Amino acid sequence: MTAIWSVDTAMFCENAKRVKQDNNIMAVVKNHAYHYGLEFAIEQFSKIGIDTFSTTSLKEAMCIRKLAPNATIFLMNAVYDFDLLREYRIQMTLPSLSFYYEHFNDLYDIAIHLEFENLLHRSGLKSIDEIKEVLQHHRQNQQSRKMHITGLWTHFGYADEFDVPDYQIERDAWIEIVDTLIADGYTFDMIHAQNSASYFRENSVLKHHTHARVGIALYGSRPYQSITEESIQQSLTVKGNVIQVREVNKGDYCGYSFAFEVIKDHTKLAVVDIGYGDGILKSRAKHEALINGKRYPIRALMMSHMFVEVDDGIHARDEVILYNKDIRVDEFTFKGVGANSEQLSAMNHHSLIKEYR
Repeated sequence: MTAIWSVDTAMFCENAKRVKQDNNIMAVVKNHAYHYGLEFAIEQFSKIGIDTFSTTSLKEAMCIRKLAPNATIFLMNAVYDFDLLREYRIQMTLPSLSFYYEHFNDLYDIAIHLEFENLLHRSGLKSIDEIKEVLQHHRQNQQSRKMHITGLWTHFGYADEFDVPDYQIERDAWIEIVDTLIADGYTFDMIHAQNSASYFRENSVLKHHTHARVGIALYGSRPYQSITEESIQQSLTVKGNVIQVREVNKGDYCGYSFAFEVIKDHTKLAVVDIGYGDGILKSRAKHEALINGKRYPIRALMMSHMFVEVDDGIHARDEVILYNKDIRVDEFTFKGVGANSEQLSAMNHHSLIKEYR
């Protein structure tokens, strides 16, 4: 028996369609499409009319081009392989003013999106003055072949925070920049800023924006808790198997380094064939697993196994579910286990059987 990572393909597609609605979506497919598989995700998103994708990896962007020859592909991290950007028709961010002045001649025939750093401070131009400086310098560039400024974008780093004013601050700063540039006569083929949290908070694509740049919601996890489970449905199941059930007594210790001390005699522990080597976070193991429709507490986590405290109704070969539509990834996000993407990214697809149903 081996633990399994599996996706209900029809449910994955239905969720993506529900998230997309009638809006233009730039699907974030970074990190191998949140480990759902780049080929799988591109195929499913394309079926529902998504033809614009973003990633942080040039290698992934090149793979997307092979999978979707006519797609728009946006690279959120700047790279220096300019010939590959041209060859694969990949659009790229402009990460700083210094990058622009150092490479504006090298970027000929490449579509560039001007990035505003906003409160995240991860990358981008620092102010509207810097953005205008690039636009004006570019306009005055008399080279016969030069880069194409086709996009304007930022990232909202606080859209899933409700107890602080930071989302409103970063949103207002961004809207002012967009409105000012449009009023000054600048035009862009693409303007995008919203992640999943902002997209659901606004219940639409922002004014003047061409796309929402959505990631985690497309993969079945809610970015914040007040979104209904019906609005975003999880298609993923991660499950192991009961290898055997052991009986232990008060005072016994189970798991590595005294992980669990037994407090009563005749305690039953199911030995399950999945552990942190398969990508189950230690913080996830502080909670429950689902066996035969009932939740049981996980008592100890090991590299390839875990102990789950069970009752007489559990037997060898029973399935042990760590995640599915009834015990969702986002449930444990809201319990403090880790971000949705953190739990998904931890999965070890070399040790888990990976299947699409």
